[in-house]
Amino acid sequence: MTTQAAFFSPYDYAFHEDPYPVYESLRANAPVFHNSELGLWALSRHADIAEAFRDDSTFSAALGVSPDPAAYGKHAYKTMSFLAMDDPRHNQLRRLVNKGFTPRRVTGLSEQITALTERYWGECLDRARAGEVVDFIADFAGKLPMDVISELMGVPEEDRTRLRALADEVMHRDEDVFDVPETAMTASLELIVYYQGLVAERRAEPKDDLTSALIAAEVDGDKLSDDEIISFLFLMVIAGNETTTKLLGNALYWADRNPDVKAKVFADPDRVEDWVNETLRFDTSSQMVLRTTSSEVEVAGERIPEGEKVLLLIGSANRDAEVFDRPAEYDIDRGSWDGLMSFGVGTHFCLGAHMARLEAHISLRAILSTLEDFSLDGGEVRVHSSNVRGFSSLPMRLVPKMEA
Repeated sequence: MTTQAAFFSPYDYAFHEDPYPVYESLRANAPVFHNSELGLWALSRHADIAEAFRDDSTFSAALGVSPDPAAYGKHAYKTMSFLAMDDPRHNQLRRLVNKGFTPRRVTGLSEQITALTERYWGECLDRARAGEVVDFIADFAGKLPMDVISELMGVPEEDRTRLRALADEVMHRDEDVFDVPETAMTASLELIVYYQGLVAERRAEPKDDLTSALIAAEVDGDKLSDDEIISFLFLMVIAGNETTTKLLGNALYWADRNPDVKAKVFADPDRVEDWVNETLRFDTSSQMVLRTTSSEVEVAGERIPEGEKVLLLIGSANRDAEVFDRPAEYDIDRGSWDGLMSFGVGTHFCLGAHMARLEAHISLRAILSTLEDFSLDGGEVRVHSSNVRGFSSLPMRLVPKMEA
């Protein structure tokens, strides 16, 4: 039942610093929590969240997946693409996007991901050899994912630094601001205008890139409109760039905070997959996603009325002791991550999951192969966002191998 024994707001800076005690309290005392001031409900138990993901007819995505008022409403699909749609429209658009964003195309990025990793990580190693502290986010993790996406889309290299800066601006939230700030809205508009130009260029002169493939995609005579293509490209910036950046930063942060884990991955780089899985479980980049009830529904004995905003707390589900033994321990020896919620469940399972894992595996292996050790240097800064968790700055000391 809903009680006031726990409190939750997705905009609370203290919550951003460490959400897990709040989640634990919610699961124990208020698994269906209602914040009447914000007009939000929150589900914190794994079983309830899994059911809500699967019951997409009751828990609708059509009005958006973010609690921010400016991102919520019938217009949400314009920036969040099929993520802010229900079936059959969701499935129809996803099938079209799949024609361009194929696993084969993503896997084919391996060479580019490796080259970009070598370039940016090589610069980090040079700084380390010169005795400098490296900001893992600014110097590496904040560059790689966005450049991989730009490479995929066909964005010229000279435009990529500016697009990375705009993507960062889109995600930032100021304390006690319960909506999308003006700076983020301006950055969003600039990104959309840029992608409008890119789509127009590819319609005039197609190339071997995702943007051209999306323009050419066709299923049963149906094709994507320019607006649909642009909204998908924008979604990739938000869902594909920021979450992967945070995944990489979280992996190094928690490995350094848990020396036994760091020792295991250095001793056996084949443990990278376990390292990624446990980071996704222990401190996932995507902490929550919004749904709206299309009818009254009962969850854990609590009735949620029709038309209510409901946050599915993915970060809490991944720490639920009913599913994961010793959930508060960062342990890459679990052997199984069945029940992992980080990429969603059901019809809205993350389309970019394969790309995120590919980037993480390639880059983390490169890090392990070129370093003797790494350590936090203090002064890390968390990003403040209503749904993404990770660092905007992560200063580190690197100890390169002699031959690296």
